[in-house]
Amino acid sequence: MTRTRGRPARVWGGGAGHRFYSVVVFVLLASLDNVAIGLVPPLYGAIAESFAVPQRLLGLVTAVSFLVSAVAAVGWAYIGDRTNRKPLLMIGTLIWAAGTGGSALAGNYPTFLVAQLLAAIGLGAVGSVGFSVVTDLISPRRRGLVMSFWGLSQGAGTLAGTLVGGLLGAVDWRRPFLLLTVVGLAATAAYLFTYDIRRGQSEPELADAMAAGAEYDYRISRADLPAVLRRRTNRWLILQGLTAQAAFGSLVWLPVLFAERARDQGYSSATAIVVGSVFATLFQLGGVLSIVGGLVGDALQRRTPSGRALVAAVGILAAVPFYLVLFFVPIRIDVPDGAGTGAVVRAVLGSVVSEPTVGLSLLTALLALALTSANSPNWFALIADANPPEHRGTVYSLGNLVNGVGRAAGNGLVGVAFHALRAAFPPPLNYAVGLAAFQLFFIPTGIMYWLAARSSPKDLAEVRHLLHTRAEKL
Repeated sequence: MTRTRGRPARVWGGGAGHRFYSVVVFVLLASLDNVAIGLVPPLYGAIAESFAVPQRLLGLVTAVSFLVSAVAAVGWAYIGDRTNRKPLLMIGTLIWAAGTGGSALAGNYPTFLVAQLLAAIGLGAVGSVGFSVVTDLISPRRRGLVMSFWGLSQGAGTLAGTLVGGLLGAVDWRRPFLLLTVVGLAATAAYLFTYDIRRGQSEPELADAMAAGAEYDYRISRADLPAVLRRRTNRWLILQGLTAQAAFGSLVWLPVLFAERARDQGYSSATAIVVGSVFATLFQLGGVLSIVGGLVGDALQRRTPSGRALVAAVGILAAVPFYLVLFFVPIRIDVPDGAGTGAVVRAVLGSVVSEPTVGLSLLTALLALALTSANSPNWFALIADANPPEHRGTVYSLGNLVNGVGRAAGNGLVGVAFHALRAAFPPPLNYAVGLAAFQLFFIPTGIMYWLAARSSPKDLAEVRHLLHTRAEKL
């Protein structure tokens, strides 16, 4: 840890409206991060056909992009924990916008791959540096609730990417990438007017000193990294991502499962893509209930320092049976083949009430996603609670790196599993069996959260004591 000295306290302009605007910008950028991730899977078939390559190579693009983004995030976060974070976010956003635009203009598979990897490098800044900034706006008592909105924006971004990719890209797969490029450039402009958020300003232990004009000028250094990893709660929060994201990463194939079910019932490829995207979007709406997971985590955390980790452990483990049911419940798809996108969407929405199997599938999906969504806000909040302000971006990025490895493995290996299972289980059954098998990775995830519940009381107390000591020095 290093501390800068001799700088005068800065003037931190911005009233309540300016702060609200800043939060909205950061949350929207978190969602755009995941729009970019969710955009490609619904278009695997169309892009593969355009470039004359197998679909599994498009799955490889997504898997490698996850990994590159996670590796880049470590570097972005470490620099962000040492310097001014606002310029980094702007640069990162411009890089991923350039990569997304390049994806739209790609004329062959290698060019598309390079453009997606460029976008992934920029995306690494949005999540890691943005997380560090947002935690400095949230008091510990409300971290679960507010971080549920942060996580919800990411889930909403994935849904939006799935929906925009399937609907706007059904005829021309390049159009969604062009649209997202324009949105990314607009977001960069929006950054120019955001509030300059003080590092550590949300910590109760530092409140009096900072109100008196002191500046929290501690910064991370390489010497801090061993201490970061020695903290047991950090280790469990980082490692759980390997198995959790193997399961979550496989779920990007959900639109493909439902598209294959539509093809199996005789629908054309264009109609099947729309059907798969709309069904996958509907079935992921349970993520909205992450707000409940955040509220429950806040409430239980006020009663016991193990609260957040216990909520995440129970939610993850309880969701597994619901996922298994979701993939195997047969659904009857009744939509006008070859009709316009609007007509297909209306037919899919109507089937929720007219077709009992569709309604049952939707209910099962809502329950599964509601339970697993307790993971996200409590994971974010625990990282903030268990680390001083100047470590949070780096710890988040290390967790995100492991998440990226897990998600890349889940996304890539499940594609291989689908291909291998095809001999024994014809489509779409091979997709259902493969997805069901990968949800079993949630079991070790739940166990690691239980272990974090045992270590967190001691680690949280040490961080509060450290901040008290620093407040006295400030």
